[in-house]
Amino acid sequence: MKNDRLLRALRRQPVDRTPVWLMRQAGRYLPEYRATRKQAGSFLAMAKNPDLACEVTLQPLRRFPLDAAILFSDILTVPDAMGLGLYFVEGEGPKFERPVRTHADIARLAVPDMGTELRYVMDAVSTIRRELAGSVPLIGFSGSPWTLACYMVEGGGSKDFARVKSLALNDPAAMHRLLDVTTDAVIAYLAAQRDAGAQALQVFDTWGGVLSPSMYREFSLRYLQRIAHELPRGDGEDRTPLILFGKGNGAHLEALADTGTDAVGVDWTVDLGDAVRRTGGRVAIQGNLDPVTLYASPEAIRREAGRALDDYAAGNGGSREGHVFNLGHGMSPDMDPEHAGALVAAVHELSAR
Repeated sequence: MKNDRLLRALRRQPVDRTPVWLMRQAGRYLPEYRATRKQAGSFLAMAKNPDLACEVTLQPLRRFPLDAAILFSDILTVPDAMGLGLYFVEGEGPKFERPVRTHADIARLAVPDMGTELRYVMDAVSTIRRELAGSVPLIGFSGSPWTLACYMVEGGGSKDFARVKSLALNDPAAMHRLLDVTTDAVIAYLAAQRDAGAQALQVFDTWGGVLSPSMYREFSLRYLQRIAHELPRGDGEDRTPLILFGKGNGAHLEALADTGTDAVGVDWTVDLGDAVRRTGGRVAIQGNLDPVTLYASPEAIRREAGRALDDYAAGNGGSREGHVFNLGHGMSPDMDPEHAGALVAAVHELSAR
């Protein structure tokens, strides 16, 4: 592979500079993405067409010297394949036609067949791997069981997550049945992406941070542990690294490092030096520039990137190894592509060994 910085950093091996990729690096902030989406007719049509998914995955790599590609898809492909009927409302985001509300709804859930219902994802992974031709690694991903359950029960996004939290509090046994089948599906989904060619895997626990500490341990962490233990990842240099990323997961870094994951991704509310110290070098750390920084000037972006790099090194005995630079969450559609380019250039320049 021409550029294996990401994989080396995730294994906490020496690299010539800190690798950088950006959550939502393939997205609406790029005019070429908007053109492809217009051609496809909708987000879902684009995500379900392996050639178009490959095209938009590669678009940011043609603009910026990023150190990884990430599969263009959506975290809700798994519940969609479970029969919940995913659709998107302009300005409102994802919705499900058939949300999970009753014991009967939960009993009907089954792990989808990866070779049929989710074949389009695996075809996209293999197409992207072929087109990358060893230039950079390809990251596959899934939503976490808790985060998927939030959408499945709420029927879409939520301000207070009242339905899903009420289910967890009123009927924990039913909630665990839902989370168990969803975890089985996530493990099968990530394993299939790995078989299709994904070289690193990330789990997005976007809504883990809405839980109290005790509920987080019971309804999110427990299932992240299952993924880390049960997902086949191989051995030695062929081992596929796993990244557990959570928004609002700063209170749980020690527990996440103990799951058996290879890396923990953190949002911008966590000091990177503290994250390294608290996890004791057991995992690589990914993060964690506040995405809003990309609205600032290129000079401010460079300053903040340097601050994050130095914070990490300060917590790691002066060493920059084991750090994957990223945003603390995804990019927004109205961001300037030039500012993303300025960030990537700053990270590479300031972290050169």
